[in-house]
Formats: sequence, structure tokens, C-alpha cells
Amino acid sequence: MQATQLVPLGRTDVRVTRLGLGLAPIGGMFSRVGDEAARVTVEAAWRLGLRYFDTAPLYGCGLSERRAGAVLANRPRAEFTLSTKVGRLLVPGDGRGQDFWAEPSGLVPVFDFSAAGVLRSHAESLERLGLDRIDIAYLHDPDDHVDEAMRGAYPALARLRAAGEIGAVGVGMNQAPTLADLVRAGDFDCVMLAGRYTLLDQSGLDTLLPVCRDRGIAVVVAGVYNSGLLADPRPGAPYDYAPAGRELVERATAIRAVCDRHGVPLRAAAIQFPLGHPAVTSVVVGARDPEQVADSLAMFEWDIPGELWADLKRAGLLPDEVPTP
Repeated sequence: MQATQLVPLGRTDVRVTRLGLGLAPIGGMFSRVGDEAARVTVEAAWRLGLRYFDTAPLYGCGLSERRAGAVLANRPRAEFTLSTKVGRLLVPGDGRGQDFWAEPSGLVPVFDFSAAGVLRSHAESLERLGLDRIDIAYLHDPDDHVDEAMRGAYPALARLRAAGEIGAVGVGMNQAPTLADLVRAGDFDCVMLAGRYTLLDQSGLDTLLPVCRDRGIAVVVAGVYNSGLLADPRPGAPYDYAPAGRELVERATAIRAVCDRHGVPLRAAAIQFPLGHPAVTSVVVGARDPEQVADSLAMFEWDIPGELWADLKRAGLLPDEVPTP
């Protein structure tokens, strides 16, 4: 697979590269990054040919959008696709309680899935990014706000799409059942599924992916390393932002052993696995420095023999019915 291949996003005119750059890390996720390191990271992705960039107001409480825009606003607008998210507004605050973000921005997020909140979020994202258009707008984590999101946020995004101010309407979550309910209830163009279609967790397979395939809704998969366990299996490695339990570590270690027998890095198998399903259009992976960007691209394009996937199934490490690349 070619990481830089441009493909249509579902039924829309929006196009994304098979590999996209997730911009949460450049917002100072867990540790400081700084403006300069963020700049060279985004520039490295551009230089290597990636043209899909995903951010959100939540990431660094505005820092990710500002830092992404500092680079992308100087690039030809027709040559890249940018997604951001709605559902959280940024308001003045000291950052206490925001444990994920190591660099205070003077702002803190508050949930707001109202129509007015979406319009304000969209306008403020454009200002932080320094851009005149957002290509994809995702409802961001509406888990506990589904009714408000479908009454207020979703219709507001649909109107922005109809007016040509955004190219696609999506919804992103780290669980599949509610995503499946939402795509049945609304006219969504894409979903972002985080952590639920990976080598360790295929819970998106039964409910979400079939309905997306049948309706022509593009699936963008994030969290392919499950926060790090599938990049480096070891005791204490993170799984969904918490230390992984022993059973998960043992399973990830067993998957790595199969990969080792075929001379394939576990990271390569993890990043390529989701593309085996026909509903999956793109994989988004975060990076905080140019070396991580280059590694993601190399892993995405690593030549993986079909026998590796067959061996994982024979070992009971993947279900037989899971499609593989």
C-alpha cells in the first residue's frame, strides 16, 4: 500500500491520503512539544507526501490547531485535506484538570453540542488555523450527548455542508455501537473510529463497519497502536491511555512473535491491519517529531506477506472472519 495515495472519502468530493497525520501530539499530549518542534513535524509530513491532517480544538486546548495552521496556511489550499472537530468550545481557564495536555494555552474545553456552539466552534477553529475552509468536521466524542448532538450539532453541520462551507460531515468516537446508531440516524459522510478496529480489538467489525460499507460511509481508523501497546508490548505499556493488563500484554507479545517470524515489525502489521476491511478508507497516526512521521510512513508501506495474517488466525490471535490486507 502507498501511504500517499489519494482516495475519495466515501461519496464526497473530499480526498484523503491513505495515511493521515493525527495532530493531537503536537498539542503537547502528555509532554511538551513547543511551536518549533510542531512546525518541523507537520513540515516533515508534507515533505513526505501526506496530505490529510486531523486536529481538534481539544488537542492542546487550541495549540494543535494553531500549530497546524502555522504550516498549512502557507501551503496551496487545494493540495491538502484538513479535518477538525466540534462539540467542545474553548473558554478561558488555567488548565487544571487537563492532565493530557502539558502546555497550558490559557483555555479549557467545555462540551457544547448545540447548533450555536457548533457555529462558534467552526468559526474559532478557522481563526486559529488561519484557513478559510475546513474539509471535514467531526462531531467529537458525543457519547454522553447523543440527543443534543443530533438535535443541534448535526443539523448545523449539515447546513454548513449544504452551503459548501465544509466538504464532509463526520462523527468520531472510541466506541463502535453508538457510532453505528448515529450513522443510521443521520446522513454522515464518514466516521473516525479510535482504537476499536486494531489487532487487539475488532469490536467495530460486527456493528459499525458493515453499516458503513453498505451506506458508502468512509471509515477513518485512529488509535491503531491502542495508545502504545501495539508499538512496544511490555509490562506497563499503555492501552487506551492506561497501563495494559497482563492478558493484553501477553496477547500483544504473541502477535509480535508471529510478526518477528516473518521479519515484519509489529508496528507495520498494526498500522496496515485496518485497511483490510473495504469500509476503511484511511488510517490516521499521530506524531510529535519528524522521525515518528517517517516511521509511520515506512511501517505503512512495509511489504507484509499474506502468510503472516494466516498465521495470526491459525494461532487464534485474529478471528477467522476478519478481513486482512
